[in-house]
Amino acid sequence: MSRFKYKITIYLPLLFAVVLIAGILAGIRLAPKSSAGNKVYSINLSGYNKISDILTLINRDYVDTVKIDEVQEEAITDILAKLDPHSQYIPAKDFDLVNEQLEGNFEGIGVQFRIEKDTVMVISPIAGGPSEKAGIRAGDRIVIVEGDTIAGVGIANEEVMKALKGPRGTKVNIRVFRRYEPELLDFTLTRNVIPTYSVDIAYMVDDSTGYVKVNKFSATTHEELTSALRKLKEQGMHQLILDLRNNTGGYLQAAIMVADEFLKDDELIVYTEGKSRPRNYAYATARGNFEDEELIILIDEGSASASEIVAGAIQDNDRGTIMGRRSFGKGLVQEPMNLYDGSAIRLTVARYYTPTGRCIQKPYDNGKEDYYKEFHNRFVNGEVLHADSIHFSDSLKYVTPGGKVVYGGGGIMPDIFVPVETGENLAYYNRLINKGVIYDFAFDYTDTHRQALQRFADAKAFDQGFRIDEQLLLEFIDYADAHGVKRDAEGIAANRETIRTLLKALIARNVLDDAGFYPIYHRIDNTFQQAVKQMKKDRRKQVTGGLAVK
Repeated sequence: MSRFKYKITIYLPLLFAVVLIAGILAGIRLAPKSSAGNKVYSINLSGYNKISDILTLINRDYVDTVKIDEVQEEAITDILAKLDPHSQYIPAKDFDLVNEQLEGNFEGIGVQFRIEKDTVMVISPIAGGPSEKAGIRAGDRIVIVEGDTIAGVGIANEEVMKALKGPRGTKVNIRVFRRYEPELLDFTLTRNVIPTYSVDIAYMVDDSTGYVKVNKFSATTHEELTSALRKLKEQGMHQLILDLRNNTGGYLQAAIMVADEFLKDDELIVYTEGKSRPRNYAYATARGNFEDEELIILIDEGSASASEIVAGAIQDNDRGTIMGRRSFGKGLVQEPMNLYDGSAIRLTVARYYTPTGRCIQKPYDNGKEDYYKEFHNRFVNGEVLHADSIHFSDSLKYVTPGGKVVYGGGGIMPDIFVPVETGENLAYYNRLINKGVIYDFAFDYTDTHRQALQRFADAKAFDQGFRIDEQLLLEFIDYADAHGVKRDAEGIAANRETIRTLLKALIARNVLDDAGFYPIYHRIDNTFQQAVKQMKKDRRKQVTGGLAVK
């Protein structure tokens, strides 16, 4: 070996060490300074999943066995609760149940039921469904499902639905108790697709005024509404009362399509915008079938989300009249995101804005509890009684093309305010409702007189042929007294006709569903009555050309 190569061999490790140290020193000089100021290196933690690590450590090292899936789901729920009141986690077991409420159908046996005295009581079989075709009747008690007794065991609604629902084409065996039958009746039902409806009722109030009640905005709402409007127009409708009270919303696209029916081509319906969602506008098309007729929309504290989109679009385009009380105030848009295990989250990704640019989302900075308590506060501060109890900031003031002032920051304020009815004379009546005794009595009466009530073929025949006479009214008052609502002579005298009307409407619902209920109930529905008066006033203006009539 040459002398030169020998020296290189000896000093080579030292040379590598010098190069390594130089590299480290250069790296320290070139690296960004740590926020702490005293660290020689920094680590980028932006993609670090701390929650995943913690769950892994718990699962691996915790002293006791842990149901890690339950811990994980609770953690997800808590995380979403920190964001806003409407971001939501949907476990895999609940996914289908949550979605079918807005899909317009579900798979099952097709009955409306309620649990009465710890027994599953059929309110009515759904028209055209498996139960109706098999001969299940209103009033039947389902006591056994697939050999398991479900009566007298404290079963809950969710458990009943789980037992009766199932994939289309599958069979379920049930045993039914029917009044006046000596033995239980056996039925084998083949499950099928059962439609659910978002239009409760559509009927003519008078020769020119139609009424439509929409309970949610589902995949089938637009189709149901257009069908209802077409039938009402064939009966002479020129004015419409669209009832969105207690409609908590649903699909954004359904709201857009409904609003489109009333607005002219190219009028703005709504726009949405979020941090990761660019501004997106929705405009009316030329396909609306009710663009020129008179329109009143009814709203209240329970009208939210999609209901507010429709009401806001109509109000901001000066298209119709909004009546009732201030709506809920939900202006957040949720987007469903499916997870690998079949669960999902509905994550708030944007806010929606009415055509004038107002966001009507009410504040939620103080947490979920205060957010929903705001509904109660409206009663406490007098807002539901007096419109002038509502105070809006001038910074939230907007003006429609027609010059009408509207406000953002917490729901849609109606054009015509209708207060909640109160007073000492209503105390007894309210107790009857709040205790539920009037509903229970109506149900018991229907159940024991079902055969006699079957003679009424439709709502008109029922209304004309059935009455709450004095004897039946006294029976009800005795029933209420025995079930915790003590008789109150002054309250009974002040509300006698109102009680009669509500009792009759509830019995009609038990026999003929909503078609029987609403036309009778509307006689004591103050907001509805105010809308009818407004329609008549608008009609007189049209006839006289806007001139005063004395």
